[in-house]
Amino acid sequence: MTILLIFYQAVFSFAVLVLLPFFPLKRGRKMRQKLGLDLKEVGPFRNSIWVHALSVGEVMSAVPLIDVLNEQFPENDIVFSATTQQGIAVARKHVEGKVKAVIPMPMDFWWSIRRALLCVNPAVFVLVETDIWPGLLSAVRRKRIKCLLVNGRISPKTYAAYRKFSFVVRTMFGFFDSCLLQSDLDRERLLAVGVDRKKVKTTGNIKFDRPWVPMEEGEKTHWMKTLGIRKGDIVIVAGSTHQGEEVILLRTCRRIMKKYPEVHLVIAPRRIERAAEVFSIAQDEGFSPALKTSIASGAVDADVLILDTLGELGRIYGLAQISFVGGSLVPFGGHNLLEPASFGCPVLFGPHTENFVRMSEQIIRMEGGWRVQDGEQLEKAILQLLQDRDLCRSMGGRFFPVLWRWDTN
Repeated sequence: MTILLIFYQAVFSFAVLVLLPFFPLKRGRKMRQKLGLDLKEVGPFRNSIWVHALSVGEVMSAVPLIDVLNEQFPENDIVFSATTQQGIAVARKHVEGKVKAVIPMPMDFWWSIRRALLCVNPAVFVLVETDIWPGLLSAVRRKRIKCLLVNGRISPKTYAAYRKFSFVVRTMFGFFDSCLLQSDLDRERLLAVGVDRKKVKTTGNIKFDRPWVPMEEGEKTHWMKTLGIRKGDIVIVAGSTHQGEEVILLRTCRRIMKKYPEVHLVIAPRRIERAAEVFSIAQDEGFSPALKTSIASGAVDADVLILDTLGELGRIYGLAQISFVGGSLVPFGGHNLLEPASFGCPVLFGPHTENFVRMSEQIIRMEGGWRVQDGEQLEKAILQLLQDRDLCRSMGGRFFPVLWRWDTN
């Protein structure tokens, strides 16, 4: 494995050196951050706990972890990093006041990683869910820094890849002192590729450790006014949607709106840079859409609202009578079903929930939501809930036993 790491670092270093002249470092702030050149502005730290998350979903998973770390280890500095720009933006909104610094994760280039470790000076490195980088992990190991994987999950697609390269995977996970997994299924998948049994434990999904704040009437009124939603509107919120899903949702809701013109659709694409694309799709389908950033408070006459902002979907779910969670009608693996369900809202999702197997199974078992296979089933499900309001309300109420009695066994 040492030879593979040397080869990996050589290839990475060669690529960086070849491409570096094409990036103006004085003006290219993103490249400076990726190289770790700006770390001196936030450090150095002493005896820190370095927590890293890939993007938005992983950052939100880390919020309760940060709270516990602050409570249990007040003498340690906590440094938080994320890989994507969206992840950094969400981290600055949700954890910046709780940590010493929020930094972009440098690229897995030996010089950048060395610089990051010198600046952050961690006693412990904590990786949330995924985003495994060989150069970083090997450097952490060489410096004898404690290394933990928390809230780990192994999707079927990832598991298939791990089985093909089990030798590499065993070595990579060997860098961790402990691997704390969301479910026994995730644990069994790691054991199946030969990861040391003593390091792998099932501890549950830390998403359930977040404090679930109900929506008070004042907050609801604020959001309705801000988004131009009228009293009496039926709000359907489709969150974390992917390419291909918006067309299905729009065509489904167009037919539903003929029977229920008071329906108001809110779409939050998983990647906000797709908001303009979704806006055009909605126009092509005959709607009068609006982007959230383009509307004045209450001054909008749109039948479809597209969220092009970060960090707001989690609260806007609280307006919904019916919710749909994306990444599930297309083969992506789904997204967090807890956010809409925590507001007592029925949750609809497609067949592809490989990233949230236990969560989706629990919600179905407790009848807090339904799985639909396609647009036709989605339409039937929404119509059934609109026609039977008592069913709609009772389905939402059934979720809370799932939230508070989550079983990791």
